[in-house]
Amino acid sequence: MDQRIEWLPPASPTPATAPEDVGLPPAQERPRLGRLLGPLAVLGAGLAKFKGVLLLLPKLKLLTTSGSMLVSVAAYSLIWGWRFAIGFVLLLLVHELGHVIQLRREGIEASAPMFIPFLGAVVAAKSLGDDAAAEARVGLAGPVLGSLGAALLIPLWLATGSDLFQALAFTGFFLNLFNLLPVVPLDGGRAMAAMAPWMWFVGLAAMAALAVAFPNPIILLILLFAAMSTWQRWRARRAGGAEAETYYRVKPAHRAAIAAVYVGLIAALVLGMDATHLTRTFADA
Repeated sequence: MDQRIEWLPPASPTPATAPEDVGLPPAQERPRLGRLLGPLAVLGAGLAKFKGVLLLLPKLKLLTTSGSMLVSVAAYSLIWGWRFAIGFVLLLLVHELGHVIQLRREGIEASAPMFIPFLGAVVAAKSLGDDAAAEARVGLAGPVLGSLGAALLIPLWLATGSDLFQALAFTGFFLNLFNLLPVVPLDGGRAMAAMAPWMWFVGLAAMAALAVAFPNPIILLILLFAAMSTWQRWRARRAGGAEAETYYRVKPAHRAAIAAVYVGLIAALVLGMDATHLTRTFADA
């Protein structure tokens, strides 16, 4: 069965409403629409990672990588405008390419990224590697390359003084940091498979706290899929016998290296978000 590398977080805030039904808002209203729906769209850029979400989309040959990218750019343009939408989709592409590159390094055939508006992107592969260490490498490769992609926007921002590059860098850092939450099937959950699988429940508790603090349909959907994935994964691990024991057996040196990358990424992304934070108000429109 194919494994979906892209989960990560949420669904479209208005999944049943086609763009043509919404229409472009008046110019003076678009900034407010972006501030209301933008954070949900950013969170939603991860939900496609949850196995079982839109399973049939990767099978549709008409939806090529470039074609699905264009559709996503058009959808995100309704919220942020076309310039930010292009940058946002390119950030997603860089993150997904990290997974694809590492999968192929592990000797696993992987599909090209498939983009799903408001849900991010998905990569299909037959497995995530021979063991939990390989799974962790595949999982962390996305945030590693994605973080580098976001960081490359900082020199452009400093050279031009453009708020666009600053906002894109901040968004890229946030996306990759969110993906490092230690809950399956987010990238952080993949890393925990090699470090400490019990941390899946810590990540699930963090997601529950987030849902209470910031209640909205997107976060509730993420929590639901995370709970289902955590339970299925833990049950399979407990019932897997010797095969599961072998899969989760990780050498101490490998575990230490994965932990160093994981913690280092979190620290770097927090610093990156702090450096690129852009305060905006409705008056700025």
